[in-house]
Amino acid sequence: MTSTPTRLRKAVFPVAGLGTRVLPGTKTTPKELLNVVDRPILSYIVEEAREAGIEHIVFVTGRSKEAIEDYFDHQIELEAQLEAKGKTEILAAMNAELARPGEMSFTRQMQPKGLGHAVWCARDIIGHEPFAVVLPDVIVDGKPGALKQLVEVYAETGGNLIGVESVDIEQAHRYGIVDPAAREGNRIAMKGMVEKPAPGTAPSNLSIAGRYILQPEIFDLLATQERGAGNEIQLTDAMARLMQTQAFTAVEYAGVTHDCGDKIGLLRANVALALKRPDLGEAARAAISALL
Repeated sequence: MTSTPTRLRKAVFPVAGLGTRVLPGTKTTPKELLNVVDRPILSYIVEEAREAGIEHIVFVTGRSKEAIEDYFDHQIELEAQLEAKGKTEILAAMNAELARPGEMSFTRQMQPKGLGHAVWCARDIIGHEPFAVVLPDVIVDGKPGALKQLVEVYAETGGNLIGVESVDIEQAHRYGIVDPAAREGNRIAMKGMVEKPAPGTAPSNLSIAGRYILQPEIFDLLATQERGAGNEIQLTDAMARLMQTQAFTAVEYAGVTHDCGDKIGLLRANVALALKRPDLGEAARAAISALL
């Protein structure tokens, strides 16, 4: 813990995954660009990062992911057509998502070696400063966003933070779970974590939910991290090692989590966020009700 934590400026978005849980939709379209209502999943995640004050997003990509970089760039012909037809509202919405100068970097994970390896691939761009890791297929519907909630805690505590949410204890074996030492409000001092504990052995029902703030020393550990669950280099394993020398705090954020890398999770996100839209909610509710 430090009295004046180094300001958080950068975030890593690991987008190299193949999206096998939502095939065949991801055969030619990156999972992160699948639509939720009328925007790609990734649009919601970038919006959350910007709200939290992130100035530089590092996308760790893989083969066939070029469309992600294109999404945040100009499409001159389309923009010209929208302007000529007077569709200024749509044009403004598109332009709002464009990358700001110097805001986005792209580096490639050459082999699918796991989340820990993907984060390690961003080490030279992040440098020696704290950074966020945001899983780009997990939308958290909250006000403020989940990452901003973590940033607000980080400004007071420094150190390493992990976003968590409560799950049914009987389902805890499906998630990474934190081992709590003490709790004050939504902040939980941690003494450990376990990746997908055997049924009945979970130390809590607090699942690791795809939002992290980490100190740069994690990169040295990831460089030597052995393969773990799934024969992949797991970020959770490296964090457990870092916990031996640095403090970790879990933050139970307020919000509803949608795992959009899962077919039902993606469907739930579409329904839930459509129902909340002032311009679409009533029509969406009528359309859904007609099917039930």
